[in-house]
Amino acid sequence: MRNWLKRLCAREKERLHAGWAGRLRASGIHLGISLGIAALAALLVFGLWYPYPYRDVSGGRTLFLLVVSVDVIMGPLITLAIFNRTKRRRELVLDLSVVGMLQLAALGYGLWTVFVARPVHLVFEYSRMSVVHAIDVDDQLLAKAPPALQKLPITGPTLIALRPFKDANEQYDATMAALDGAALPARCDLWQPYASSTADILAVAKPITDLRQRFAQQTARIDRAVADSGQPAAQLRYLPLIDRGTAWTMLLDAATAEPRGFLALDPF
Repeated sequence: MRNWLKRLCAREKERLHAGWAGRLRASGIHLGISLGIAALAALLVFGLWYPYPYRDVSGGRTLFLLVVSVDVIMGPLITLAIFNRTKRRRELVLDLSVVGMLQLAALGYGLWTVFVARPVHLVFEYSRMSVVHAIDVDDQLLAKAPPALQKLPITGPTLIALRPFKDANEQYDATMAALDGAALPARCDLWQPYASSTADILAVAKPITDLRQRFAQQTARIDRAVADSGQPAAQLRYLPLIDRGTAWTMLLDAATAEPRGFLALDPF
C-alpha cells in the first residue's frame, strides 16, 4: 500500500512538473513572438512617427513603452494561466487564438493612440521653435492652411513657420484663442513655409558663444553638440525648442536657418 502511494505521488509530481514545463514553454514562445512584434512596432514608431529628438522631446518613448510593455507582458501571462496539454487540441488552439487576437487588438489601439499624438510640424513661433502634434490640429482650421500644408505628415515633423499677423485685431484674436487653449503654433491659418521666415529666424537666433557664456558648466555638452553638427560654432545659431513643457536647444545654420542639431539643454 505504501509503495503504491509513493508511485501515485511520484506520477502526480511528474504530471504537475510536465504541466508547468509545458505552460512555461508556451508562455516563453508567446513572449518571444510578442517581443518580435513589439520590435517591428518600435521600428514604425521611432523610424517614422517619432524620429530623434521627438522620441524624447515629445514623450514618444514613454508613450510607446507604456502601450507596448502592458501588451507584451499580459499576453504571455494569460498563456501561462490557460495553457493545458490535457485540453483538446481544437480547444487549446481556440484559446490561444483568442488571446492572440485580443493582444493584437490592444496593440493596434495603442499604436493608434501613439499615431494620433505624433509630432507633425516643427514651427518657428516668432522667437522660438515649437512642436505641433496631430491631436492639437483642428481639422476645420486645417482647411485654411496653405494647400501644401493641409495634409499632416506621417514620416516625422516638417519645418514650417508662423506668418506675421496681418493687424492688431488678428493678433488680439490669436492671443485670446491661445488663452482658451488653442495653442498658437497649431493655428493652421497662420502657417507658412519655413523658408519664408528665414530672415526673421536668423534675426532672433543667438550665437553659440552666448549659450557657452550663460551655461559655462555645460560647455562640454555644448561643444559635443556643435561637433556633431559638422559645422564650426561660428557658423551656427540657436533657438529654444519647446514641446509640452519640455525645453531643448536647437542648433541652426547661421546662413540658411536649417536645423543642424539638438541639445537636451533648457536655454531659458
